[in-house]
Amino acid sequence: MYTSKYIIIGAGLSGLTSGYYLNKANEKDFLILEARDRIGGRILTEDNIDMGGTWFQTHHEHVVHLLEELKLKKFYQYNKGKNVLIYSTMVPAHYFEKDPDIKEAFRIEGGSTMLINGLAKNIEKHIKTSTTVNKISEDNTKDGVIIHTNNGIYKAEKLIMALPPSLAYKISYHPPLPKSLRKSMKKTHTWMSNSIKIGLEFESPFWRKKELSGTVLGQVGAVTELYDHCNVENTTYTLMGFANEALRFYSKAERKEKILTHLQKYLGDEILNYTNYKEKDWSKDKLTTAKNFTSIYMSPKYGNPVFDDLYFNGKIIFSGAETAKIHGGYMDGAIATGITAAKKIIKGL
Repeated sequence: MYTSKYIIIGAGLSGLTSGYYLNKANEKDFLILEARDRIGGRILTEDNIDMGGTWFQTHHEHVVHLLEELKLKKFYQYNKGKNVLIYSTMVPAHYFEKDPDIKEAFRIEGGSTMLINGLAKNIEKHIKTSTTVNKISEDNTKDGVIIHTNNGIYKAEKLIMALPPSLAYKISYHPPLPKSLRKSMKKTHTWMSNSIKIGLEFESPFWRKKELSGTVLGQVGAVTELYDHCNVENTTYTLMGFANEALRFYSKAERKEKILTHLQKYLGDEILNYTNYKEKDWSKDKLTTAKNFTSIYMSPKYGNPVFDDLYFNGKIIFSGAETAKIHGGYMDGAIATGITAAKKIIKGL
């Protein structure tokens, strides 16, 4: 049996934030258990394309402050030129321009994974990947928590549950968690779980040359959202966005063809000259989406009060984007709950 004073389950943004702040408070006796073979959870940057969490705004103060502390830079989401708004595939699209001086969103220089790497930089030795938790039980003496995994058994004084609630629900608990908590865990929608993200790379930003912003919006057609995703150095030229969920039931080749045909109509033939195509259907990711997955078309309600309480006689603390009362489902909410969970442990609550 492995022992550690504190154990965090999940090396996504919230879990890593807790680990970062524990380390910052000079608390070294902790472990982070992660089922994936990588850290980051739903933040994933591949080939300079953010396939998971991407944007934040000025009122997302936890993100802004953490980036400053980690000495990471932010930059404005590109919005110069005409945007495409598609009301119907039967009528011409509406083209409109926004004031380029009005900055609506930021991105992280180097991709969102830079935030993950920054948090993990000094706590790598505390992270154990490819470790899946399947059972949590209270120690017979009730002075600790026993965590059963595919890589052995761990014991801790306290535990931070930083998984999406619907995934945490799948773990076996002895004694059982309260019925009201289990019900909320099961029905809480997981941020990103219904998203199909796509990315296209090009040799040059052809849309900018055509005085287009790269933004394509519409609830009809193969792509519901698309944005300019070039890097701040202007050395990689990409478009990134969300495919229509209806395409989930097609093969990757069919889905790709429908996406390209749709974008060709509104951005031009140059879309066919892509050099790299990427997609990530988060509903197919078993470490993101639970079996009880359902699509949701309105902003879900996060921050259920049941996640504020401590369980197993004060030894289990919940955190994560879905548990945040403010900015739930955003990176800011994940960071905020990660900080709160670390403070609860440090203060001995």
